[in-house]
Amino acid sequence: MARTPLRSSVREGYRKVVELDDYIAENVDDTIKNLVYLRASLINGCTYCVDSHSTDLLAGGMLPRKIFSVTTWRESTFFDERERMALELTEAITNISGGVGDELWEAAHAVFTEKEVGDLILAIGTIGIWNRLGISTQLPTPALD
Repeated sequence: MARTPLRSSVREGYRKVVELDDYIAENVDDTIKNLVYLRASLINGCTYCVDSHSTDLLAGGMLPRKIFSVTTWRESTFFDERERMALELTEAITNISGGVGDELWEAAHAVFTEKEVGDLILAIGTIGIWNRLGISTQLPTPALD
């Protein structure tokens, strides 16, 4: 049975998620946003979102080697302090069973402002929603050109 796209079956709710994503786009640095979206999508296994955000990073000028290293960001030297903190926070929130410890919370606030941390948390939550929508509806990945 084909799965109905949520944008047509629950238009109002879907529009609210789009509005939240629009807020994130206006308030989070594009590179940080797409790194966060890619890392969470890799963890959650959303093929559509992995394709989308790795493509967005590439289109934004990020070198392929850096994109490929998102899965191994802890060992990589390609990421700056803000990117590393955003990726660490992404992992902690995406794998929420361990929570976000005080040490990580304080470290994030040493690198980002209070508003930036809040916006990052919203971004990580937003991609979590998109991942779950994409996975549950089997959102097809565009064909390779």
